[in-house]
This record gives sequence, C-alpha cells and structure tokens, in this order.
Amino acid sequence: MALAGLVAQLRTYPVAAAIELGSVLVCGLLFAGTFVLLSSGVPTGRGDPWLGLIGVGVAFVLFWTVVVPLYERTR
Repeated sequence: MALAGLVAQLRTYPVAAAIELGSVLVCGLLFAGTFVLLSSGVPTGRGDPWLGLIGVGVAFVLFWTVVVPLYERTR
C-alpha cells in the first residue's frame, strides 16, 4: 500500500520527484567523489579534480537556494 501511494505522489508531482531524486544522486556522487579524492592524497599543483568537485557542490547549493525557490514562486 505504501509503495502505491509513493508512486501516485510521483505521478502527481513529476518535477518535484525529478529534483529530489536528482539531488540524492548528486549528493551520493559528491560523497563518493570526496572519498575518492581524499584516498588519492593531498592535491598537488592546480588540483583540478578538487576544483571540479567544489564546482559541482557550489552549483548544487546555488540550484537549491536560487532556482528551486524561483520555480516555486512561479508555480
């Protein structure tokens, strides 16, 4: 019964479901990326992988603090 209710809510709010599922995926990738980069040691030189990871994190935060509230206001 609970699964049917969840599927019904996903069909009712497909944009919200996609945002939430995408956020879970991004958080998992950020966690895994941080773990992999930490296991590879201290960055030397420019540290491009670290900058990429930080850029993804910044984009994720900006998405939730700017894009999502704007979307909710226009909805």
